[in-house]
Amino acid sequence: MTQESRTVLRVHGAKAREFLQGLVTNDVERLDEGLVYAALLTPQGKYRADFFLVPDGEDVLIDVEVALTVSLMQALSMYKLRTPVEITETDLVVTRGTGTPPEGAFADPRDPRLGWRGYAGQPAGEADWDALRVAACVPRAGVELTPDTFILEAGFERLNGVDFKKGCYVGQEVTARMKHKTELRKGLARVAIDGHAPVGTTIVSNGKEAGTLFTQAGNEAIAYLRFDRAGEDMMAGDVHVSMVG
Repeated sequence: MTQESRTVLRVHGAKAREFLQGLVTNDVERLDEGLVYAALLTPQGKYRADFFLVPDGEDVLIDVEVALTVSLMQALSMYKLRTPVEITETDLVVTRGTGTPPEGAFADPRDPRLGWRGYAGQPAGEADWDALRVAACVPRAGVELTPDTFILEAGFERLNGVDFKKGCYVGQEVTARMKHKTELRKGLARVAIDGHAPVGTTIVSNGKEAGTLFTQAGNEAIAYLRFDRAGEDMMAGDVHVSMVG
């Protein structure tokens, strides 16, 4: 039962939305509807950080994993140049829960099963967040999401984390090419397991490497798979692995 450690940054200034719009994978104008899940990529289209953009008047808050805070602030500061915005760390605390969002909280845009997120001191709810992530096949920074990740392989389209009509952003060309010109041959998938293996255990099928096992909850897990090798006879160490659905 893992609760994320989060930092909330503030992007302050009349051009906060315009500044972020040219950088992140999703349409910042969706802030008028609630939380926006997005990522910052490298120019080569690989994962750098994922986060939630939160509307706060003229400002935009960024709800991000603690471990990514320093690198994200450095990247945003690098891209800021002469843009009249300020990026600061706040003392806001992120709370989460399932069910109907309390007043002032927002529905998690990735999947309804992940409930809501609050930033104004709403009481946190209890839940087995890893089990919910596995059930919805939602990746997490530092586990399924690494500097080698391409976000479409990580399911960002399904999780409402990328917009293909918004125009340019960092890494957009590679992401668009993966969307329109290739069929994904690798990616995250929910699998069934009959035991437990360390996160990062190699999955083998018919003597060939087929992927990697990640977050596990009960008899299911998130795995990164080569789809042409995935089957019913996969093993992760001593653990039998099979596709779900």
